[in-house]
Amino acid sequence: MKAKDVMTAKVVRVSPDHSVRHAAQIMLDHRISGMPVLDDDSRLVGIVSEGDFLRRSELGAAAISPSEARGYVKGHSWKVADLMTSDVVAADEETPIERIAALMREHGIKRIPVMRGRRLVGVVSRADLLRVVVAARFDDDTAAGDDAIRRSILTRLRDDAGVEGDALTLTVTNGLVHLSGAVISQSERDAVRVVAEGVRGVKGVFDHLYLAHP
Repeated sequence: MKAKDVMTAKVVRVSPDHSVRHAAQIMLDHRISGMPVLDDDSRLVGIVSEGDFLRRSELGAAAISPSEARGYVKGHSWKVADLMTSDVVAADEETPIERIAALMREHGIKRIPVMRGRRLVGVVSRADLLRVVVAARFDDDTAAGDDAIRRSILTRLRDDAGVEGDALTLTVTNGLVHLSGAVISQSERDAVRVVAEGVRGVKGVFDHLYLAHP
């Protein structure tokens, strides 16, 4: 999936010339934690978020910027242009969602504007990514039957979780999976269980694994 598949296309936005109070009211009215800032030519020039408002003098915030003067401006100016974050992390509409999630982790941000060339076409937020998780289904290409389930688990253990499975015994009966044998860590034990639970056709997983001592 790509950014264009999960983004919110109807974007609430604000102008850099709007007042800080106006921006705050828009966010409250729409129940959003941030929004893009577009100039008169519809160019993306910044992002304003709840975090920016934590610097405001109305909240008793001191100048916390490395530059005291810059901190004063952010805390006291009435214009969105002075409050917003101008160094915007954006993505193309063709960007895969795994890259979107990585950008959010790397930069500690909650939303990423989606661009088509220089034009803003949407925003991907953490909530949009949560919807992908909720809508996800088991892989439909997994063949039915106990033998197919067993083969699928072993393949995914090796290819997806990095677990060879040589020390494991795996039996499947009527969709019920029994796991036994030695694992080298609790993380590996959890990975084996999660892989088994994620295969279509599995009705239950019974964990008889034990941690191997060095």
